[in-house]
Amino acid sequence: MIAFLSGKLLEKHANSVIVDVGGVGYEVSIPLSTFYELGEVGSEVQLRIYTNVREDAIQLFGFKTVRERELYLKLISVQGIGARSGIAMLSGMNADEIIAAIRTENLAKLTAIPGVGRKTAERLVIELRDKVSDLADGVSAGASMQAVAGVGGDGVVDDTLSALVNLGYQKNAAEKAIQRSLQDGVEANVKKLLKASLQRLAK
Repeated sequence: MIAFLSGKLLEKHANSVIVDVGGVGYEVSIPLSTFYELGEVGSEVQLRIYTNVREDAIQLFGFKTVRERELYLKLISVQGIGARSGIAMLSGMNADEIIAAIRTENLAKLTAIPGVGRKTAERLVIELRDKVSDLADGVSAGASMQAVAGVGGDGVVDDTLSALVNLGYQKNAAEKAIQRSLQDGVEANVKKLLKASLQRLAK
């Protein structure tokens, strides 16, 4: 199983990247928290990998830190949380917020994440409340996010909309959140627009 990739960043999108490792390009799905920390296309990148083997495909999911990968593995161990919905959880909320919500049994916050219903949120709390305590004292994933230079132009809106739809939000609702964020003066780069739009959609 692939557990780690180190190479050159060939392509970078809000939900996935392609990493060139010795001339072989690996497509890796990533959460937004990892996207925020990546450098520009052409830079060197290192990702911790979870390999999901299915009958019809082999999927790679990448994370910038060991802590993030460990939290992801705990999330997908819960019934109702699949490989992609685990990524959606880490995109809709940073690691510290997820850990805090589970430890404090904040079901309202957990169900605000697309694809997480009340029953799933309850299972997360019951099964992981004690298991995430070892991750709670780690370096804050949210605090370590570095601002990444955004791409200007219409492509920003398209990339942001695509990311929100892939996270499970309805296209119309996502479009409205993006539009209102821009009207409020949010800078047109993917990182800031995604963050503002997610905050609106979570209300």
